[in-house]
Amino acid sequence: MAPLRGRGPLAFVDDLERPQLSDDDRHHFVRVRRVRGGDDLVISDGQGRWRTARWGDRIEPVGEVHEDPEPAPLVTVGFALVKGERPEWIVQKLTEVGVDRIVPLRAARSVVRWDRRKAEANRDRLRRVARGAAMQAHRTRVPVVDDLVDLDVALGAPGVGLADFGGDAPTLATPTVLIGPEGGWSDEERAGRATVSLGPTVLRAETAAVAAGVALCGLRAHLFSPNPH
Repeated sequence: MAPLRGRGPLAFVDDLERPQLSDDDRHHFVRVRRVRGGDDLVISDGQGRWRTARWGDRIEPVGEVHEDPEPAPLVTVGFALVKGERPEWIVQKLTEVGVDRIVPLRAARSVVRWDRRKAEANRDRLRRVARGAAMQAHRTRVPVVDDLVDLDVALGAPGVGLADFGGDAPTLATPTVLIGPEGGWSDEERAGRATVSLGPTVLRAETAAVAAGVALCGLRAHLFSPNPH
C-alpha cells in the first residue's frame, strides 16, 4: 500500500475520474476539517482504489490511480446486539483497527431484539458509521457491514470461532470471531464449536469485539508473534 500519510484528508467518491462529494461530505470537510481551496486530499472509491486530488469548487484529480491489494486473510468480527448506541461505537472502532467485515448477530440470550424495520434502519446507520470511520482512519476499503443474521448463519462460514473463556489464543487460522451477548453463549450455541480466548478478564461485549479485532488485525500486520516465548 502506498503511504497516504501527509497527503491530506480522505474522501470517498463514486468516480475517481470525475469526483463529486455529497453535500454532507463537503460540509464536513469545510466546517470540521477546515479544508480550503488548493489543499491536498486523497479520493478513494472505497474498494481499494485511490489517487491524490486538490480541493476546490470542483475536486481536481492530480495523481495517478493506485490500488491497494485486498488484505489476506479477511478479518471478520460478529457481535450479538447490545443496547443504546454501543453498536455504532463497535462498528466505528472495528473499522478504525482494520476489520474487513462486521456482522450483527441474533443470539439465544440476546436482550436486544430488532424487528425487520428496525434492523434495516440500523443496518443503514451502521454502514454510514463505517464509511465515516474509514475516511477518518484513511482506509481505502470500507468494511462490509452485514445484515442482522442468526448465529447459525454466521457459524456456517469457514474459520469461525466463538469468543469464550478457556478458548485457544487468537490466530489467523480462525479469522472470524463472534462475540456473544452479555449473558454469554448458551450450551447449545457453544457445543462443538471452536472457541477463542480474549484474555483472563470479563469484558463488556463492545470491549470484546474491539479486542478481537485488534488481535486479528495485529496478527495479520505482523505486529506481534502468535506464539510469544
